[in-house]
Amino acid sequence: MANKLKIIDTHFHIWDLEKQNLPWLAGVSETIKKTFTIQQYIENYDKIEDIDFVGGIYVEVDGKDPIQEDEIIYNIKKNNEKLLATLLRSKVSPTMRVPAQSVGIREPLHTDDNPKGRCLEESFIEGLQELANRGLIFESCNRVDELDDLYQALKQVPELKVVLNHLGNPVELSEKYKKDMKNLASLPNLYVKVSGFSTEDEKFVQELLEFIKETFDKDKLIYASNWPVVELYSTFDKHLQIVRDFFNDDEDIFYNNAIKCYNLKIK
Repeated sequence: MANKLKIIDTHFHIWDLEKQNLPWLAGVSETIKKTFTIQQYIENYDKIEDIDFVGGIYVEVDGKDPIQEDEIIYNIKKNNEKLLATLLRSKVSPTMRVPAQSVGIREPLHTDDNPKGRCLEESFIEGLQELANRGLIFESCNRVDELDDLYQALKQVPELKVVLNHLGNPVELSEKYKKDMKNLASLPNLYVKVSGFSTEDEKFVQELLEFIKETFDKDKLIYASNWPVVELYSTFDKHLQIVRDFFNDDEDIFYNNAIKCYNLKIK
């Protein structure tokens, strides 16, 4: 067999519904209204023979109690070498709490409880500057119609390393989306996760990935599964195969860029 494709998955979630309260699950399909473990996550990759799964980046789950989540994930990470790094939740401000184990912060900007324009608030931008000062990452998950707001905020802190989740969450390849993404691509330290898109419309997927490929430098694109949330709009296997086929198993996108983005120390 040819050399196996090394993969670092830059976006996965796990949760324990016997311990954690995730209010947003009330509004989604029964498919993911259950506990998901690190072992189940790893099994998705172990079953694929031509992959060398190096590990994944855990991303916060928008739970009711972020401090409880910090503790749960710390104990899992301590005992599982496949959990390479964590991005935990805090409300971005110059006085935000930043868990010691976290390589950065995600404040979900796409949820109903976060007002439009949140990322343009003065305290938010001051918080971004504080993250930049400390060499930490801002993980950004946005409503697609607020990508320009994000750009207006980020261009004030160009030294900040930012990771845009799920290609900006597009459902169509509109002219506004393309303009906003081109603006974001001009930022010197912005990475983009190739994830989050419905795979039903093959024409849309092809056009979306072509646009992303021509708009962003290849060294700023990183693979992400979004497991288990991916099961709401595709499947883990189908999404992975689409990204593999489109990028022809490019190890930069599946492995090398993630190491650089998250400053990972791979043993």
